[in-house]
Amino acid sequence: MSSVRPSSPEDLAELAAVEVELDTRWPETKIEPSLTRINALLELLGSPQNAYPAIHVAGTNGKTSVTRMIDSLLRAFHRRTGRITSPHLQSVTERIAIDGEPISPRLYVDTYRELEPFITMVDDSSTAHGGPRMSKFEVLTAIAYAAFAEAPIEVAVVETGMGGRWDATNVIDSQVAVITPIAMDHADYLGDTLTAIAGEKAGIINAGPADAVIPNDPVTVIAPQEPEVADVLLRASVDAGTIVARQDSEFTVLGSATAVGGQMLTIQGLGGVYDEVFLPLHGGHQAQNAALALAAVEAFFGAGADRKLDLDSVRAGFAEVTAPGRLERLRNAPSVFADAAHNPHGARALVRALTDEFDFRRLIGVVGVLADKDARGLLAELEPVLDVVVLTNNGSPRAMDTEALADVARPIFGEDRVVIEPFLPDAVEAAIGLAEESESGTVSGAGVIITGSVVTAGAGRTLFAKDPS
Repeated sequence: MSSVRPSSPEDLAELAAVEVELDTRWPETKIEPSLTRINALLELLGSPQNAYPAIHVAGTNGKTSVTRMIDSLLRAFHRRTGRITSPHLQSVTERIAIDGEPISPRLYVDTYRELEPFITMVDDSSTAHGGPRMSKFEVLTAIAYAAFAEAPIEVAVVETGMGGRWDATNVIDSQVAVITPIAMDHADYLGDTLTAIAGEKAGIINAGPADAVIPNDPVTVIAPQEPEVADVLLRASVDAGTIVARQDSEFTVLGSATAVGGQMLTIQGLGGVYDEVFLPLHGGHQAQNAALALAAVEAFFGAGADRKLDLDSVRAGFAEVTAPGRLERLRNAPSVFADAAHNPHGARALVRALTDEFDFRRLIGVVGVLADKDARGLLAELEPVLDVVVLTNNGSPRAMDTEALADVARPIFGEDRVVIEPFLPDAVEAAIGLAEESESGTVSGAGVIITGSVVTAGAGRTLFAKDPS
């Protein structure tokens, strides 16, 4: 539970009004290959993004979890952090965190209002030359970098929005670049091949700041990748002159065991072996994310074969990790979980975690998907572990129509295993009822998983009265 004081109704109303203003701008699903506008704004603000060192995270899956783990580890080492993640589950303020806590609606609004005259100047300059106004994501990024400088923070941990090369966050000179697993996603914007997508993600790999606050050699930390993706990333690292740390080569997960509320890990880091590390998250993919995050923090502090990080601090950092909407338990009896899997790769990781760490006798899925996602691939991955799928609409303007989703689901699940409930609360209620169904009454070991989109997972958290975090 957050210790942040609840916001006043007035603050929340002002936040809603700002969101209405920002929603008139280009959404984050639309990008132009240019950093001109965000650079112009930040220059007008005195380049706040240069006031602190940064770790930059790109990839397709696991970015948010890795970013949150890095943030938690750095705070365990007594660093004041600023964190950017996207998209949000429930409130836009989740995207910008200082010291592990989302900024308040009041700070969000005040920072935006301070930046507003400068944003207008950039808008006017761009439109005068036939360009667009600043996008919503560009404005959010500027709010974050400005709030971080004002705090002030000591380290920024920054997750890209979409892509990398032209992502608005990519105006920082990060000392550590982290690339999580890359898979097909956002093909309309990033390219329709893995190598094209990898080329965009690799855009965050750079030589590092010439005047770094902590003068370490720049490092690129790379998760396991398909061979053609690995080739693109390694070439980009060589071109930038960075040191490369590859998962399952320079660092790896040596062991993991299911524990109450998560798992116990042994990780071979860059500086040595870290054992008896409790991670309060489920799934082998989260163990892999933990190794990636640890290597990034080791690289940031300059750890190597002769310099291991303090083990107690590492254990403390991982023990405090939270990952809302990532196989997160929302209720017991029957167990209800939310997971933000939104593509086949994410769904595959979810299925592995459900299979390896749980023993459901009956599992019902509540699935809402955005129209621009691979619904067929996602549903095909989920099918083996779901007894019934309840299809719903998560409320997003981009949501796939439930009847259209049913047309995709029926050939995969069969008519008898598909239920349609367009209103998400009704879908969850129906799923709980189905989970408890049996000839003899309530089924022991029944479960419900709410998934298919970050938006769906966020709506599930709201339904079960979970605070944004």
